[in-house]
Amino acid sequence: MKKIAGILIALLLPLFAWGQDLDMDEYLFGHVGDSYGWHITTIKGEPVSIHLPIIVRSKTTGWHVFSSKHIEEGEEYEGFVLGENGKLVELQPSGDPVRPLDISITKNVLGLMVNSLILVLIVLLTARWYRRHDALKQAPRGFTGLMEMLVMMIENDVIKECIGPDYRRYSPYLLTAFFFIFINNLMGIVPFFPGGANITGNIAITMTLAVCTFIAVNLFGNKHYWKDILWPDVPTWLKVPLPLMPLIEIIGMFTKPFSLMVRLFANILAGHFMLLGVIAVIFLTAKMGVGLNAGLSVISVLFGIFMDILELLVAFIQAYVFTMLSSVFIGLSRQHSNS
Repeated sequence: MKKIAGILIALLLPLFAWGQDLDMDEYLFGHVGDSYGWHITTIKGEPVSIHLPIIVRSKTTGWHVFSSKHIEEGEEYEGFVLGENGKLVELQPSGDPVRPLDISITKNVLGLMVNSLILVLIVLLTARWYRRHDALKQAPRGFTGLMEMLVMMIENDVIKECIGPDYRRYSPYLLTAFFFIFINNLMGIVPFFPGGANITGNIAITMTLAVCTFIAVNLFGNKHYWKDILWPDVPTWLKVPLPLMPLIEIIGMFTKPFSLMVRLFANILAGHFMLLGVIAVIFLTAKMGVGLNAGLSVISVLFGIFMDILELLVAFIQAYVFTMLSSVFIGLSRQHSNS
């Protein structure tokens, strides 16, 4: 994350020479990072935010539940204060900060809840049409038709082709993963509440998805899959006395989900950084004169619209790629021996 932000700051660094005071590090990470409040807008210099509930457990004083408005701007409340990394810490009598057990409803948590609710509503609305109509006699239209097209495309062209005959047992997970990632990607582009939360650009989210694929691959892998890992068809001297190939295969078990995690996280986060960097040009050129600022602002807006449209494509591609690679990994664990 720091390297990506550093590249953007370096590209925009010449603009700082004109006296603009915009803190790019705070600007970039403030938008893509997690927080205990959700900033909506600013009216007449006053920020309008949603103060989310903080739920923490201190080792000495037990549970504490209070609004995030009490700890804004570094203020201390009930012995808690925001640390340098934006996380809540408890101040000990000695003055040393200690991290409590923190299960607060943060911006990303609320965004995850909202987006998950949207996904559930989409599924229920689609299922409602099929309950009320005979799909063999009447083709769905509009939103239901779009959903049917997406489901059939992912199931027939991706899941079925990659996994094989027993693809149906994995379809619920893989379809859920696709729509979950797709909806969160789309909501991350929306610039107003309840959109804008950086869900799939959070490595904890992508790690959880990757772990689910890891479990599906290794828990339901057949005996031929485990034979190829523990005793692959290579010369014996590559297996004993030094288990070189089995060791490589075991490492590969973990590198596959790791690549899923990093690919989704890095692509979504980089897209947010690039879009924010383009928008920042408007503010960075505010003191460079009306003419230059107006010209660069028009270019920034046009390029920002182009980037937003590109992000729509990226939102679909990243969901598609994650589902396709997960299907490939699951399919490899279900292959039968050719001998």
